Amino acid sequence: MNVEAKYYDKLSDDKVQCKLCPHNCVIKDGKTGLCLIRKNENGTLYQTSYNEVSSLALDPIEKKPLYHFYPSSNILSIGTNGCNLKCPFCQNWQIVTTITHREKINPDILKEIATMNHSIGIAYTYNEPFIWYEFILDCAKVFKNAGLKNVFVTNGQINREPLMELAPYIDAANIDLKGFTNDFYKWINGDLTTTLNTIEYLFKNGSHIELTNLVVTNKNDNSDTFDDMCRWIASISSDIPLHISRYFPNYKLNEPPTPLETLKNFYEIAKKYLKYVYIGNVQIEDATDTLCPKCNHLLVKRDFYLTKCHIKEPVCPECSEKLYFVL
Repeated sequence: MNVEAKYYDKLSDDKVQCKLCPHNCVIKDGKTGLCLIRKNENGTLYQTSYNEVSSLALDPIEKKPLYHFYPSSNILSIGTNGCNLKCPFCQNWQIVTTITHREKINPDILKEIATMNHSIGIAYTYNEPFIWYEFILDCAKVFKNAGLKNVFVTNGQINREPLMELAPYIDAANIDLKGFTNDFYKWINGDLTTTLNTIEYLFKNGSHIELTNLVVTNKNDNSDTFDDMCRWIASISSDIPLHISRYFPNYKLNEPPTPLETLKNFYEIAKKYLKYVYIGNVQIEDATDTLCPKCNHLLVKRDFYLTKCHIKEPVCPECSEKLYFVL
């Protein structure tokens, strides 16, 4: 379904300029922006997948990954097509790089599905949710009004004005901080500063934030740069959980999988600055458990997506340390 897009300008010769993300695409009549699902038709910009999903599932919240937001709960998860980055290592390239079959659905039906399946809310994931802006905004309002949670799994590539409109409905977000140099973000066709600004804005405006860094062999695996990244995260808050994720060859990139020693080294670097650090996409003993940052008391035990939460409030039962959790 096509609906007129928000955040764009009409130009001469039936061109339009999208103002949703930092690409600010100038789009000719009949063409789409970089994201594939925002199209210029006769001088008007349309969102072309407004109420159409390519993927729908009930997932553990830990799969997002969110480890500090209602641990061991399930959440209805949806996605459509397209993305505003071009990562050569994309894990969901089948739905991100092309238009696939999509099923029509509306926010009220999604709310019913979530309620019937005892979901805490809805997660916008699988592809980049921000490019689906008009639908996720309307859907998020429906879920918010029903007392359900809105979760975003995103690359953070969104301009400030649309982010400000959406932010009051973002209960939690896992943001991919894909690297920490301008050169790396140029390689994936993105803008580092925009993602950093999104992280800072959402955290300071009350959204629960966790970050994921996929460590890609020979691309963003410099330990000094990773140290700088962890220092920056800590400058926002040392409470922000960081998920260090193992890369495997995918899509167009054939670098070898991230060495385990690299992941373990990065884990130790991150722990110097951050209270909550995890290693994902690989089984390393205790690397997904949550310990109290003050007394090391076991708070949450995880075995893949099997989660045992030992706390009922965001306070350590052993030493009363305040914890960064939403329970």
